[in-house]
Amino acid sequence: MKRAVIVGASGYTGAELAAILLRHPHAELVGLFNSGRAGGAVRGFDELFPRFRGEIDLPVLPLDLDAVASLAPDAVFLCTPHEASASLAPALLGRDLLTLDLSAAFRLPDPALYPKHYAFEHERPDLLREAVYGLPERTRAAIAGARLIAVPGCYPTSAILPIAPLVDAGAIRPGTRPIIDSTSGVSGAGRTPTDRTHLCEVSQQPYGVLNHRHQPEIAAHAGTPVVFTPHLGPFDRGILSTMHVELADGWDRARVGAALDAAYADEPFVRLLPAGQWPSVGAVRGTNYIDIAFAVDTSHAGGAHLILVSAIDNLVKGASGQAVQCMNVRLALPETAGLLPERLGAGVVL
Repeated sequence: MKRAVIVGASGYTGAELAAILLRHPHAELVGLFNSGRAGGAVRGFDELFPRFRGEIDLPVLPLDLDAVASLAPDAVFLCTPHEASASLAPALLGRDLLTLDLSAAFRLPDPALYPKHYAFEHERPDLLREAVYGLPERTRAAIAGARLIAVPGCYPTSAILPIAPLVDAGAIRPGTRPIIDSTSGVSGAGRTPTDRTHLCEVSQQPYGVLNHRHQPEIAAHAGTPVVFTPHLGPFDRGILSTMHVELADGWDRARVGAALDAAYADEPFVRLLPAGQWPSVGAVRGTNYIDIAFAVDTSHAGGAHLILVSAIDNLVKGASGQAVQCMNVRLALPETAGLLPERLGAGVVL
């Protein structure tokens, strides 16, 4: 059994990770730590998340890297704020511990982007160059040899997987940018409540228009400039993304379908839906799947227009499930281990 530790266990992604690892046939959860914000407080994990009563009796301990290392973990998951991960990851690597970071601290290749998008100066550009972006469908070979894995953001996962194969194939009309409109459930904002995420206040609305921090991540890892607009949705979990792409000359529905099939026909967590069926957040809730569907409009003389739609669970394929998928690849475990629907518990952390 592989030994796993979660740092930042009191948030939604930490709880989702615990639920997955609890049922993982080849891994065991051996330690839970807070993110450092909670000081010296010790709380039972089942006190923070009562659904784990009788299942996980580990306490959430104050963050202590020596205590983490003493557990001899095969993998350490960081569910910590970006600035915290930026300092914790180098310390864990210095102790020769495999680190899977669920924050954005190592997702962007250019350190100059961090002050603008994350409000801190990145002091380890060497690790930005070393970190492997943890999207197994795109970077599986690199993940297998990584010691620092930057688990992708939820919005970027929903956009990169549909768009990137078309970029690779030259399907996007030169001089155009894909337009991405994504709606996320309120769990994407984390567990700390705000007026906007209050039950009586939450409403469908855009935010971060033209300046959301996930835009450069999508552009960097999809391989194309994009226009990205996120929206808050009045539901608890899930992301639905609708993407508009102007197709290059010679591209039609059959060719788009062939490109997606070539990329994902053998991928266990990518479901390409038949014509006429469309993704929904309900269909992927509590799973590590991404559902993708598309339609092509060839009626305009200016060229073909592609509409792509994807759906993921933002806490599973958009965070914790993807992190476990990366761990499985890195530790040479079956990639689907712990991630099949019957193992996930139907996403009932929330």
